[in-house]
Amino acid sequence: MKEECLICKAPLEYLDADEMMECAICHKKENSKTRCIHGHYVCNDCHTAGMDTIIGLCLAESSKNPVEIIEKMMALPFCHMHGPEHHVMVGASLLTAYKNAGGAIDLESALAEMMNRGKSVPGGACGFWGACGAGISSGMFVSIISKSTPLSQQPFALSHRMTAKSLGAIGEIGGPRCCKRDSFLSILSAIDFVKEYFGIEMEKPDIVCTHSSQNNQCIGKRCPFAKANHKST
Repeated sequence: MKEECLICKAPLEYLDADEMMECAICHKKENSKTRCIHGHYVCNDCHTAGMDTIIGLCLAESSKNPVEIIEKMMALPFCHMHGPEHHVMVGASLLTAYKNAGGAIDLESALAEMMNRGKSVPGGACGFWGACGAGISSGMFVSIISKSTPLSQQPFALSHRMTAKSLGAIGEIGGPRCCKRDSFLSILSAIDFVKEYFGIEMEKPDIVCTHSSQNNQCIGKRCPFAKANHKST
């Protein structure tokens, strides 16, 4: 297998119900439905160790292209093919591109808030909650730039509509999971949404996937970003 269990590389298995598991790295005990077939469990904190490096990357970034920005994050050592790091990275790349395209936000504080919110969405949310963390991250992004709270009116509506737009795009493709595909779908949805509702135009590239060789569950030509669907590249 190319990349599954971070300890032994064996395939993962998903249980029907939570079980108490001990992280093979930090030995923290918590409930989870996910482990490898040899019994190894890695908690979200250990899986995303080093993710705070994206804040420095984003603060030094000048690009208006959130796909370009998240690709740089995906190339960092902390990022795996799949994992809850994407629940932060989608929103962080969008916040950075939004700021660089003229959005009026304090980027450093916005990134810190995105980190805090995104890390609260666990791995496996796509399958167990019916809501992919990458899609939720795009809603968090809109919530942050619009300063939404549970008592807001328009910002509350916009952040929900953003999440729904991303999840709709993800649902149209279907499973199995691909954190890269779902991140790209969420970012593209957000680029259009922000242009329409906030008047800020981020760059929207044509995306050709370079990660399929690391994805054991790649759906091939069914993916809109598959190289086979971009014959001119």
